[in-house]
Amino acid sequence: MTDAAGAQQRADDLVEQARAGYVVAGAAMELGALMLDADTVVADAPVRAPIGMLNRHALVTGATGTGKTKTLQQMAEQLSTAGVPVFAADMKGDLSGLLAPGAESEKVRARAQQIGQDWQPTGYPVELYALGGRGIGLPVRATVTSFGPLLLSKVLGLNRTQESSLGLVFHYADSAGLPLLDLSDLRAVLTHLLSDDGKAALKGLGGLSSATAGVILRSLITLEDQGADEFFGEPELDTADLLRRADDGRGVVSLLELPGVQDRPALFSTFLMWLLADLYGDLPEVGDADLPSLVFFFDEAHLLFADASDAFLDQVAQTVRLIRSKGVGIVFVTQNPTDLPDEVLGQLGSRIQHAMRAHTPADAKALKATVNTFPYSGYDDLGRVLTGLGIGEAVVTMMDDRGAPTPVAWTKLRAPQSLMAPATPDAMRAVVAASPRNAVYTEVIDRESAREKLAAKVEQGAATQEAERHVPAQKPSSQAPPKQEQSTVEKVVGSKVFQDAARTAAREIVRGIFGAARRR
Repeated sequence: MTDAAGAQQRADDLVEQARAGYVVAGAAMELGALMLDADTVVADAPVRAPIGMLNRHALVTGATGTGKTKTLQQMAEQLSTAGVPVFAADMKGDLSGLLAPGAESEKVRARAQQIGQDWQPTGYPVELYALGGRGIGLPVRATVTSFGPLLLSKVLGLNRTQESSLGLVFHYADSAGLPLLDLSDLRAVLTHLLSDDGKAALKGLGGLSSATAGVILRSLITLEDQGADEFFGEPELDTADLLRRADDGRGVVSLLELPGVQDRPALFSTFLMWLLADLYGDLPEVGDADLPSLVFFFDEAHLLFADASDAFLDQVAQTVRLIRSKGVGIVFVTQNPTDLPDEVLGQLGSRIQHAMRAHTPADAKALKATVNTFPYSGYDDLGRVLTGLGIGEAVVTMMDDRGAPTPVAWTKLRAPQSLMAPATPDAMRAVVAASPRNAVYTEVIDRESAREKLAAKVEQGAATQEAERHVPAQKPSSQAPPKQEQSTVEKVVGSKVFQDAARTAAREIVRGIFGAARRR
């Protein structure tokens, strides 16, 4: 067989494998069309994925500028059309274009014709959120109590000893009935434990030293000075709002705008992990449903794992493994597969790999590791394919209907049908203003919490001391002193009604995955 005949046979085999391997019986997500080389697209060999298998999770990777955001956009469009709600962190605001129809152009028409796509400009139902209200979107907040010590330690950059100590502080606050709603509440509890009045409680916590408590307090003050206090408080996001469908049956695409927090990557990546933990705590078991309950796009995923403790990584891996049964699919988005720990990477059933660079020895090592993680490929040199991919091209392997990996396919990806640019600020504000959840999340709630309770305790102690100073000294008496009348506070605290209520309140908080607190 001549070289030309051999090359043609290999090309025919690739086409045949793709046509057989990407047949989907149920609802499918059309990704694009098979490419044999940089100039040859086989329009009648579509590359698709069964939407029902996305709860086995996926990975989208590639160097900056290779088209990952557009891949996310077209995936979100098709999921929404199929009635699947979507959540995505919008790092640069580009995904906000989903709310408006796309603009037709010669380039878009040419791509659509090349891959056999029936491109129609379409807008999608979008809900806009902004972390702490920084940006255009409904303010998203979480209470410190529900965030939990493990996730907050990641935000504060604490070491393992300090992380364990922060857990003791949370335990003390829960036991003492001190709600931690915002960062000022946690700061008040730490200040109290370091004060003369709190020394006994600090000593009773055992593993918490005053020096470690001081370090945590200083880290907390630094975080507040950076403006992170806006992200903690009430009203807290109800994650059930992320599972909605529009009146026409399409899944709502919830976009969390993050341009204002790019200088605090640990905060937003950990906040996304809190959302997943919260979803895991709230959602029922559904097993293998026809469609996911939600597909969660986790952008800049490498930031979550940077300098993470072993305990934190274990909890992330556990969340990824268990949340599948709740019907939630996670799509991790990062530059290199090696950005994710093996415990997580091994659970991602589908892969969309955009172009990789190999300009340095570290890049070459990452390229080799990436090639080795793909199933068998019919391409002569998959590494050369990965470094030669153009913008909007990717090497794809997905889970088929049986849960087996599809053939590795060099794919020219579909063009999004919505606006491939950020929406205008006016259009975004109109979406926020029209949202029925605007009234729910916009107004900040400041109810009594740890800070107010500890302040009241200090005031009460000062008033008691002042009253004792004005009581005239009495002569000693041989008679036994009369039994002192209980104060109103003591009567209330000692009553059976109060104790029952306290026990009920204590049972209200259940710490689950990541130590995040959930109300029963």
